[in-house]
Amino acid sequence: MSMDLDALRHSCSHIMASAVKRLYPETKLGIGPSIENGFYYDFDIPGGIKEEDLAKIEKLMTEEIRKDYPFIHEEWSAEKAIDFFQTQKESYKIELIRELGQEKVSIYKHNNFVDLCRGPHIASTGKVVSFKLLSTSGAYWRGIGTNPQLVRIYGTAFSSKKELDTYLGTLEEAKKRDHRILGRDLGLIDFYYNQAGAGLVFYLPQGAVLRRIIEDWEIREHLKRGYQMVNTPHIMDKKLWAKSGHLEYYQDYMYPIVKENQEFVLKPMNCPGHILIYKSQLHSWRDLPFRLFELGTVYRYEKSGVLQGLLRVRGFTQDDAHIFCKKEDLYSEIEGVLDFVQEAMRVFGFDNFGAELSTRPQEFIGEVQDWDDSQKILEEVLRKKNFQYRINVGEGAFYGPKIDIKLKDALGREWQCATVQLDYNIPKRFDVTYRDSSGKDTRVVMIHRVILGSLERFIATLIEHYAGKFPLWLAPVQVSVLNITSDLKGYAQDVQRILQEEGMRVDADLRDETLQKKIREKELLKVPYLVIVGKKEKQQAQVSVRKRGGENLGSMKPQKFIDILRKEVK
Repeated sequence: MSMDLDALRHSCSHIMASAVKRLYPETKLGIGPSIENGFYYDFDIPGGIKEEDLAKIEKLMTEEIRKDYPFIHEEWSAEKAIDFFQTQKESYKIELIRELGQEKVSIYKHNNFVDLCRGPHIASTGKVVSFKLLSTSGAYWRGIGTNPQLVRIYGTAFSSKKELDTYLGTLEEAKKRDHRILGRDLGLIDFYYNQAGAGLVFYLPQGAVLRRIIEDWEIREHLKRGYQMVNTPHIMDKKLWAKSGHLEYYQDYMYPIVKENQEFVLKPMNCPGHILIYKSQLHSWRDLPFRLFELGTVYRYEKSGVLQGLLRVRGFTQDDAHIFCKKEDLYSEIEGVLDFVQEAMRVFGFDNFGAELSTRPQEFIGEVQDWDDSQKILEEVLRKKNFQYRINVGEGAFYGPKIDIKLKDALGREWQCATVQLDYNIPKRFDVTYRDSSGKDTRVVMIHRVILGSLERFIATLIEHYAGKFPLWLAPVQVSVLNITSDLKGYAQDVQRILQEEGMRVDADLRDETLQKKIREKELLKVPYLVIVGKKEKQQAQVSVRKRGGENLGSMKPQKFIDILRKEVK
């Protein structure tokens, strides 16, 4: 985002806050930053607001824009600012000023509205050309669940009406692709919040097939690349997580279980289990790199306010692997992981992706030198593999820096998938070693990595990327056989059987309904191919083939249709 667009959106958040204060004078102000593709502001509004109130706020914003008030920047002493905001009963602003601990603070004004703000802003309200308020949601003050819940209003702004209209059109298309809605409509997934609990996913028959297709691909590809498959328990002793360091950093996200005076934890990640498997036997330098892979289901207690369909759940499965290797293996192993990622993206239909390199956070374990060495290796490999990347300062895991791969879908939206983490530290905690060529026990280095990431998130990505119209190889039902009249049920079943024997995923709709109704229903289910059988097809031992979207391929022998399917899948 350019600085001009950033300033435009930041300014729009102030105009919105001014309008909200005029409509609801008792409102207390939180914070209002610009974000990717827009802005938001958090408000403590007694009684809250409804979505339909956004039109009233927009109307007042339009008035302020038309009057072209200048944005005025001033520096106040912290004491003056606190006195002012006390008169306004703006307790959140006072908290922020005290937390800053500075003698002077930055203030921005327009018309009668005054806000604590670093800026920058545009010259005046009249410079806002095109904006739109989008939605409301709840948000805890400072993102902490024990703090008051505020009202967050989202909006967007662009330099021209054309850009705004294009963006709003993309949002409308995104609503049509929403995986939560399509997932139910296509019989893929559901969430039984009231009965089973929030954040838990149920795979319906078609969704279970889709997931198994992905899992089977994953297993084949990992075995090809020298990984060994393992499975680890869903619960493990709490002491294991204390030893790894996860308990200190993730305790609030863990599900504890106490039985017979022993404390267990539903595993929030798979790495300690893989370490136990590695350490169960001695390894020499000849055994390395030693690659363990698991489709491991993990559980994390995410706060209810952040749960979002398949994107943020409390139980999910990762295509998780840990590579135990020598230091001299690191470059080639990380290159191998990135090659694997590129192949996966190609296979699943994503040709636009980049990377983020996250560096040492404020709270970390281990030696600074190891962190610096790890970051240097990751960055050099990214450059060698020609990945476009940006650096996220301080966003690494507590035990090591990481690469996150962000892919872009058909609408240009970013989704998180692969992660590669380089770890010198947890192997020290568990004393994970190998016997080197001189007979000396030497510490291994661990690479934590996922390729698709969370299967749940990746399936959501696929649903929205393809709008439910999966390519043939991924479609849970590849072909539906439809009979025109009831006396052709037997022939329809024969055709279904022929296709199934060739490995195709086929259903047959033999209901006594009109052909038009059956076709319409299958089109809504986005089945790639419809095979229609009538008297003529039976007499000639043929099938009439219709492709998704209505294209008629005409009549042909079943074997010719099978050849078409095989070619498309390949």
